[in-house]
Amino acid sequence: MNTFGTLFRLTDFGESHGTAIGGVIDGMPAGMTVDFDEIQHQLDRRKPGQSSLTTARKESDKVQFLSGFFEGRTTGTPIGFIIPNSDSRSKDYENVRHTFRPNHADYTYTAKYGIRDHRGGGRSSARETAVRVVGGALARQALATRGITLRAYAIQIGTTTNPEMFDQEILTAKAERDSVGGVIECIISGVQPGLGEPIFGKLQAMLASAMMSINAAKGFEYGDGFKAAGCRGSQQADIFHSGEDGRIHTRTNHSGGIQGGISNGEDIVFRVAFKPVATLPRPLETIDDEGRAATLEVSGRHDPCVIPRAIPVVEAMAAMTILDALLVHESRYSFFSSKNNS
Repeated sequence: MNTFGTLFRLTDFGESHGTAIGGVIDGMPAGMTVDFDEIQHQLDRRKPGQSSLTTARKESDKVQFLSGFFEGRTTGTPIGFIIPNSDSRSKDYENVRHTFRPNHADYTYTAKYGIRDHRGGGRSSARETAVRVVGGALARQALATRGITLRAYAIQIGTTTNPEMFDQEILTAKAERDSVGGVIECIISGVQPGLGEPIFGKLQAMLASAMMSINAAKGFEYGDGFKAAGCRGSQQADIFHSGEDGRIHTRTNHSGGIQGGISNGEDIVFRVAFKPVATLPRPLETIDDEGRAATLEVSGRHDPCVIPRAIPVVEAMAAMTILDALLVHESRYSFFSSKNNS
């Protein structure tokens, strides 16, 4: 399961301390002029080593495209790319070769495959999300041609919802050799009514699947989410009205832009909760792969909070999800259009 999407598909590969990470994109519409600087900008938002709020690992995260473009435009053929790894320090992880880090994928990968790459978590490392950012950067450029925009931002770090205190919350956890989680909200604007499939292909289910595939994601809600459970139906009713633009709108958006699993034309609003980083720079009790008690203290470079670097990843997954849903929606008409034109 290394491929995401139905018609717009991203297949990614690579490990945290391998030669490179990379991907192959299928289904990108042909003939689109691409802003390669914007793709790199999105990668720069996610890359490590930018401030005291993130890991000290230094990666340039310069993407190298191998195929799928001609004279700056998409050709409709597979887009292949790699992002070299240049600052891995595998020796930092030698003490976890035979030891399971709590709340990490060390034990579960061993249980599943009988082998694991202990260097930086291998395939389970968040390093892999840089590949998603490339796919998302291309998807959001395609969406922009249809007037669809999106943005994500932090609404909670640790216990505080005050943006002015976010940095301090992270720095305090770091000073105490600990980590902190948070919540990211995303708003997608300009989505036409009708995206999403009934029953098992609901748009919110597609978004939830995309978001919950991100490292450290622990919860997803859209619209009023869990808050709706404490409301009356009369408080949740999104009343329809005819807008000045001649389209149908709702006066409120408790539904988060999705009703019956299908977009209704309002802003799509969802939130993703992320847990504190599992790897801590302090002694933790655990066991080794022989079942013997052990004490683990990791010396590698790690984020005290995933939120700052997870924001562009959330946007990337949202962009790919919406573009995929748009292509699926429009594909139902292509057969009849071709038949009528022949």
